[in-house]
Amino acid sequence: MSSESTGLAESIASPSPDRHLPGVEGVWVFVFADMVVFAVMFGSFMADRQSSLLLYEQSRQALNLDFGGINTLILLTSSLFVVLAIDALKRAHSTRGAMFFALALTCGVAFIISKFFEYKEKLEAGISMLSNDFFMYYYIMTGLHLIHVIVGSVVLAVLMVKAKKERGQADLSPYESGATYWHMVDLLWICLFPLLYLIR
Repeated sequence: MSSESTGLAESIASPSPDRHLPGVEGVWVFVFADMVVFAVMFGSFMADRQSSLLLYEQSRQALNLDFGGINTLILLTSSLFVVLAIDALKRAHSTRGAMFFALALTCGVAFIISKFFEYKEKLEAGISMLSNDFFMYYYIMTGLHLIHVIVGSVVLAVLMVKAKKERGQADLSPYESGATYWHMVDLLWICLFPLLYLIR
């Protein structure tokens, strides 16, 4: 066997020590459990929808697609800022990392405000969780997601403050854990948006 082949085999058998699961393992366990809970709700929603297609379609049309689209853009942008923050910290640019976390936090707050006005619009139109099964799912799933956004925004604020205090190369574990949680929040909305607002 050639020396190049031997080197390749050794690299496969012994992965680079720089390659690791971002954050701490406990966060990934939480993310997995959380995704399972939402997956069960998504499945239940789709099953119930099949038995009341007309009701669900009429209810879907009462949603404001502008809010859904804007919220999607907000969260996608926030995830980009979180990625840039982690990259900055990897390069020991703590001030820049803190700035990107601040921008991600701004997006999180913007989502919360947008959701407040969306709920306000529905409630003023007389649409509540008790209106029908579709809106029961709508309020429960988007409400749980909103709680995740609020918690995630607090996490981003903590990471922003922590990044400001960093000097030199930072321990990335807490930042990667927070980023993992925030990306999960983003992913959940990417599933919720088409499920509630787009599927006909």
